[in-house]
Amino acid sequence: MLPTVLTLQPIFEAARISLTLIFLFYASWSDYKSREVSNVVWIISAPVAFALTFTELFFYYSSDTMLLYAVSFGFTTAFALILFYAGGFGGADAKALMCIALALPFYPQELLNPLSGELSPISRMLFPITVFSNAVILVVVPVAYIVLRNLYWRGKTGRKLFGEGHQNEPFWRKLLVLITGYKLPLAKLKEKWHLYPLEDIEENSENRFRRKLMIVSKDEGRDATVTRLTAAVESGKIQDGIWTSPGLPMLILITAGAIIALFYGDIVWILVRLLLG
Repeated sequence: MLPTVLTLQPIFEAARISLTLIFLFYASWSDYKSREVSNVVWIISAPVAFALTFTELFFYYSSDTMLLYAVSFGFTTAFALILFYAGGFGGADAKALMCIALALPFYPQELLNPLSGELSPISRMLFPITVFSNAVILVVVPVAYIVLRNLYWRGKTGRKLFGEGHQNEPFWRKLLVLITGYKLPLAKLKEKWHLYPLEDIEENSENRFRRKLMIVSKDEGRDATVTRLTAAVESGKIQDGIWTSPGLPMLILITAGAIIALFYGDIVWILVRLLLG
């Protein structure tokens, strides 16, 4: 029986990699199409991932490795929850990271070697964190597109990016809005449900209004915010041109980060090694 069991380790590792990529691809597609991911995805993938990883560790590794598995999952879960409650992560993003920790707590060295030739210490011990750091690096791509789009809008219209009502906004808030959103006609914002306003209108009892920028758009307040902005535009209080976030699903970046981490390596580690020579 033992020789048969020994030959199964590559199969376990291949199954864990395949499971991870399958649920990430499906979750990304669902998030892109509807901005929602059913909990069924995590309910199915989490126990299967745990069963595959636990079984492999039980047969082929020491009890110390099992402890490292618990540490990797615990650290990743705490990290994901902190990001979620801080507003930097959606619920599906946090669950995806936790499922990755269940399936691939460490880099799968039995089957793969990163093309970069560099396997970082983080990938060896906390592979989901490498996935996350790769995803964060990939944010540069949509940010570059958004900044170029804003510069094009500024040149085409000749209007200020931050005009009437934005004078009192702090520089850091304007900068964050500049790299995460762009200006759109109100009609387009109302027409496309996946777009979220990055500004709102506040009125006091004296009918004075304040135009404020928002760093994090919130699903539950979208309709009310759009209604207030519509009233302000129609009454002539503000010009038509609303700061809007395209709401690129983070899950797509996490999926891309996982693929790069598996087949190429840890981007942050590679950059650090290049800088240090």
